Amino acid sequence: MTATAKQPSRGTTDIPTFRHFVDGEWVESNGGGTFESVNPADTRDVIGRFQQGTAADVAMAVRAAETASPKWRATPAPKRGEILYRFGQLMAEHKERLSRAMTREMGKVLAEARGDVQEGIDIAFLMAGEGRRLFGDTVPSELPDKWAMSVREPLGVAGIITPWNFPIAIPCWKMMPALVTGNTVVFKPASDTPHCATLLVELMAEAGFPAGTVNLVTGRGDEVGNAIVESPDVHLISFTGSSLTGKQIAERAGKRLTRLSLELGGKNAVIVLADADLDLATDGILWSAFGTTGQRCTACSRVIAEEAIVAPLLERLEARAKKLRLGSGLDEAVDVGPLINAAAVDKVGGYVDVGRREGELITGGAATKDGDLANGHFFAPTIFSGVKPMARIAHEEIFGPVLSVIPVAGYAEAVTAANQTRYGLSAAIFTRDVNTAFRAMRELEVGIVYVNAGTTGAEVHLPFGGWKETGNGHREAGHAALDTFTEWKSIYVDFSGHLQRAQIDNQ
Repeated sequence: MTATAKQPSRGTTDIPTFRHFVDGEWVESNGGGTFESVNPADTRDVIGRFQQGTAADVAMAVRAAETASPKWRATPAPKRGEILYRFGQLMAEHKERLSRAMTREMGKVLAEARGDVQEGIDIAFLMAGEGRRLFGDTVPSELPDKWAMSVREPLGVAGIITPWNFPIAIPCWKMMPALVTGNTVVFKPASDTPHCATLLVELMAEAGFPAGTVNLVTGRGDEVGNAIVESPDVHLISFTGSSLTGKQIAERAGKRLTRLSLELGGKNAVIVLADADLDLATDGILWSAFGTTGQRCTACSRVIAEEAIVAPLLERLEARAKKLRLGSGLDEAVDVGPLINAAAVDKVGGYVDVGRREGELITGGAATKDGDLANGHFFAPTIFSGVKPMARIAHEEIFGPVLSVIPVAGYAEAVTAANQTRYGLSAAIFTRDVNTAFRAMRELEVGIVYVNAGTTGAEVHLPFGGWKETGNGHREAGHAALDTFTEWKSIYVDFSGHLQRAQIDNQ
C-alpha cells in the first residue's frame, strides 16, 4: 500500500482525516484536535481534517529529527543527493495530481499551480546536484608543507515554516538545501494548505528519506510555529511570511542566537518609461499584478509611469483587466482565482476603501459573489490611477489584486518613487534604452531586477530574496541557499614535521 492509502483515516463521513508525519510514521496529535481545510473557490468543498498540532507534537518531532541527525549527516552527500533526485522524479510523475490538489486547496489557476510544482522539481534536481559539489575552498598556505581548506557542515535540526501561496515550491526551496547539506527537518506548513504539505511529505517518504529526517506537524502558528521557534534543540529557522511576524520571530530567535533566514514582504514596482513597448508592459503588469490573485511577495502593486504614457497605458490595463475571468482555477478558461480566505477579502476591501480616498478607481474595487462565485472568496482585479508615491496603497503590502498607477516626470523621479518603500524584493523597468536599463539595474534597491518583464518569475539557480524589510540578508534558491543551512569549517593540515606559526614564521 502507498503512504497515501495508509495515512488518512476516515470516520462516518467522506471527509478524510490526515495525520502528522513523525519519525517515519503517520501519527495523531497528542491534543486530539483537528481543523478543516476548504476550497477557497467553493467553501462547501472540504478537503480534509488535519491535526491541530501542539507544543508536545513539536517536541516529539524535534526529538525524532535529533535522533536521525547523526546518521543523516554521516551519509555521504552524493547519496543524500540521490534521494533528492528520486524525490524530484516522483514529483514530476505526480505533477498533475499535485497541481490539481494545490488549485483545489489554495485557489491559484491550474497553469500557475503546475508552475509551482515545477519549481519544486527544479530545486530538487538543482540541490541534488549539490550533493556532488558542496564546494568549499582549497587555497595555498602561506607556510611550506601545509594544506589549507574549508568545508561546509550541517547545523542540525532545521525548523521550516512556510506560507500558503506557494505550498509546494517554497517548502522545497527550504527543505532541499537543508537536507542535501545534512540537516534534518521539522516542517510546519500554513494552516490554509496542509493537504499540499501532506502530499509533498508522502512523496518524500516514498523517495527514501530515512525515518526522522523529515517530520511534518500541522496546526496554528501560535502553537506549532511558536514551539518550533522556542525550541532550544532547533538549530536554524527558515520562515517565509509577513514582515511583522518575521520581526517577532527574529526577536525571539535572537535571544538564543539561533540561525534565522527570513523571506518577508514586498511592495514591488514596475517602471514604465515613455519609450517602452506599452503592449509588452501591459502583459508584464497584468501577469505580475493579478497572477495568483496578487497573493505573491513579488506581485506588482505599483506601476510608476512617465506622465506622457499614463493615459494610453491605463487604457490598455483597464481594457485587459475587465476581460479577466474569475472562477475556480480548475477551469482552464479562468484567469484569476479566489483569495485564500474571508479575512483576505476583508483586508483587500479595507485597502480599496483607503484607495478611494487616495486615487481614482478605474476598475474593480469589490468582492464578487455572482453566480458560480457565490461560495468563494473572489475579488475583482482593481486599478487605481493618480496615486501619490507616498500614499498608503503605494506603501503597504495589500496581498491582493490591487494595482496603483503613479505618474512621474521622468526616470530619476521614477527610481526615487520605486525606492521609497521599506521593502526591497523585486522591481522591473520597461524601456528600449539599454543605458537607462543598466542604470536601473544599479540604482533600484531590490534583490531582483527585471528588464522588460514583470516583477515575478524567479529561476531556481539564482538567489531569491530582497533588501530592507523584505528579509534579513539570507537567500533562497541558487547556490547561496546553502549558506543558510551550513556552517563553515576551516581546516589546516601541517605535514612539515615541525611547529610552524602563521604570521610569525612566514616573515
